[in-house]
Amino acid sequence: MDRTYRLEIMPRPEERPERYLLDDIAALGITGVARVERNELYFLCGTLSEADVERLCAELLVDPVTQCVVHPGGDAVDTPEGAVRVEVGLLHGVTDTAAASLVARAPLVGVQGLRAAASAQSYVFYGTMRVEDVDTIARRLLCNDAIQHYRLGCLASRAIARPPVAAPRAESVPLLGLDDDALLRLSRERLLSLDLAEMRAVQRYFAAQGREPTDVELESIAQTWSEHCVHKTFKGIIDYTEETPDGPRTERIDSLIRTYLQAATERINAPWVRSAFVDNAGIIAFTEAYDLSFKAETHNHPSALEPFGGANTGVGGVVRDIMGVSARPIATTDVLCCGPQDLPYDALPVGVLHPTAIYRGAAAGVADYGNKMGIPTVNGAIYFHPGYIANPLVFCGCVGIAPVNAHPRGARPGDLVVALGGRTGRDGLHGATFSSIELSDATGETSGGAVQIGDPITEKKMLDALLVARDERLYTAITDCGAGGFSSAVSEMGEETGVTVQLEHVPVKYDGLQPWEIWLSEAQERMVIAVPPEKEARLREVCARYDVEMAVIGTFTADRRLHLRYGDAVVADLDMAFLHKGIPRRHLQGIWTPAAHPEPDGPLARSGAELARDLLRILADPNVRSKEDVVRRYDHEVQGGTVIRPFVGRSDDGPSDAAVLRPLEVRDGWRGLALSCALNPAYGAIDPYAMAVSAIDEAVRNVVAVGADPERIAILDNFCWGNPLLPDRLGGLVRASKGCYDGAMQYGTPFISGKDSLNNEYTDSTTGLQVAIPPSLLISAIGIVPDVRQCCTMDLKGPGNLLYVLGETRRELGGSAYYQLYGWVGTQAPAAAPAGPA
Repeated sequence: MDRTYRLEIMPRPEERPERYLLDDIAALGITGVARVERNELYFLCGTLSEADVERLCAELLVDPVTQCVVHPGGDAVDTPEGAVRVEVGLLHGVTDTAAASLVARAPLVGVQGLRAAASAQSYVFYGTMRVEDVDTIARRLLCNDAIQHYRLGCLASRAIARPPVAAPRAESVPLLGLDDDALLRLSRERLLSLDLAEMRAVQRYFAAQGREPTDVELESIAQTWSEHCVHKTFKGIIDYTEETPDGPRTERIDSLIRTYLQAATERINAPWVRSAFVDNAGIIAFTEAYDLSFKAETHNHPSALEPFGGANTGVGGVVRDIMGVSARPIATTDVLCCGPQDLPYDALPVGVLHPTAIYRGAAAGVADYGNKMGIPTVNGAIYFHPGYIANPLVFCGCVGIAPVNAHPRGARPGDLVVALGGRTGRDGLHGATFSSIELSDATGETSGGAVQIGDPITEKKMLDALLVARDERLYTAITDCGAGGFSSAVSEMGEETGVTVQLEHVPVKYDGLQPWEIWLSEAQERMVIAVPPEKEARLREVCARYDVEMAVIGTFTADRRLHLRYGDAVVADLDMAFLHKGIPRRHLQGIWTPAAHPEPDGPLARSGAELARDLLRILADPNVRSKEDVVRRYDHEVQGGTVIRPFVGRSDDGPSDAAVLRPLEVRDGWRGLALSCALNPAYGAIDPYAMAVSAIDEAVRNVVAVGADPERIAILDNFCWGNPLLPDRLGGLVRASKGCYDGAMQYGTPFISGKDSLNNEYTDSTTGLQVAIPPSLLISAIGIVPDVRQCCTMDLKGPGNLLYVLGETRRELGGSAYYQLYGWVGTQAPAAAPAGPA
């Protein structure tokens, strides 16, 4: 008979991380809290003896160095008199990585009867505070209601139980008879994020089929047509007007991607570019035997709801992008954009997490994933601005290395559809469509299911297995389950062939998932590969060796249709041509009017003493001061290939221009690679064109400064913008795209990959107030270093070193930290000279 145990594990007093929590409580204006104790909780269920529980504690749960006491017992736990207890647990359906790992590892220590587990946290508050104050602390600081619930007192042991489940079945969705208003209402209610033209196209398709769509089909189309996946703004037709001193100038732009980003790459025509804008990541030649891949992604909306999980799975997702081009990840990068850390809590918009919680959570999420996977985090940036209060930005990048011609790209009819890695759950639903809409004060309630929790250990095991499968040529195509889950991965792999999938064969975390949830879930740590039937047995051996779960879920066909079944029931039957090519092209309006920011009419500082004071103020600015407190949390050395680290100088505490690595695969010679990034939204407030050109200029100069060959530099673009349906927002996006083209052409640096994250706006549903982020463009650069022994770091090497300024200094203080000290913006932002770099 099953029995449930409650375990409370206490850290030693010196290990208690309560300082930040007490500071945050004070910032809420709550007084009387003298001390807080935070303990880990575990609920264990199964045919367990007391000896089994003791063994689990000794072998898996308790670290005798940092943890000292374990309280086993039932639901009733004594709380000291005058203290208040709060316990926080995960909602049903949210990935509980710690609990899943405990259940999986229990048999390895001789405990066979552990059937289920759940983890939680317990907080005990001491002092003279009121119970109502503790409830406020729980709501504002301890519990993220997108993924958690809390209770004043003790969580019941039934927290481990799963709610009743419904039998899986696909539903028919009434669509054919709907008028325009009803079509838009259906799009909103189901979080499809489709506009009226797109909903009408879906309606026409199913009218021609003579039937209503299933929920699986409708959700599949919405995912495939989402802004996040298909980039319909960047591929749309834009009627653009630019205000100039000579009057308005108009033009029609047929696709920003083709006109500016791809066009620059094609005209530069660098022979060392292996793949650009095609695969999961861009690929360039490195040595005669190896290629490098590079990709940067954003995970903005999920990080706004749950910062740790959003950033954590952002890293996991971009690592899988590199795995998706058959490469071994060798480094990650990260850029975080948050609101001011000293923002008063009463100034927060409704439904928004405090910037401090976002900053700490996102930084911890980045560190957790890279460190556990054994991938160094070597480059990045942190930027604070009031425009990111409701819409933080989290950029995650990854670099990989692979043998030349090691990446197969084409599934063939008859190949098996094989799912590898983590199981599918309800976490991550509507990831693609959620990322394609604006945030509001109700987003947490309507889109909480889009939040995911990562499991880097599972991804590491999957990576190890895939590298063996790659080298043994066990698959013919590979991609990751990103936004849209199997819907995006399998249907994209089968676009040119066709595919049949049996959804009941998909491994799931728990019972009760509906067919559309299995198909659309963005649950993490999953890859899909196409495997010839004769190689299935060997792949199973490889997966067993690395403890990776593998499931054959379907077969690639030759009919160019998407067939989905659950048991004997057909839950989806779609034409691949309609699914991938049937989306109507957007026709948009963009207007660019130069910003009218005045310039000061004289010097801001009028003496040397004032300049010295201003210098100290600039050095104390959050965007200028050291970020060492965060960056030191990242492992820079793992894999042993890092040559130049994030900090340099005699004491290793000065920021580096760029990182340099020499991958382990380089056995002969000293060739390496340099990584850098550049982002300055302050310039974008003046002119997005100048922001784009200067970002390319800075990223390129950074890698050249450490030793990269100027003729062998490639770049990535990551646009984060507001609502592109608003002409002024889109006008700025066009300006930035033009700047990207000109900057890339000036330097001869091809774009090899990119990503856009649009609709970064917050709407207060009570007032209708709409706030967009500052126009933000991240440029990441990768350059080939011919000889890492010749690299140079930015620190002065000794007294008497001479300093030189190269290039022309112009009157371009717009967007500078100096102007910001005095409340000015300015009209002239730095940009590279039209003739090219200095």
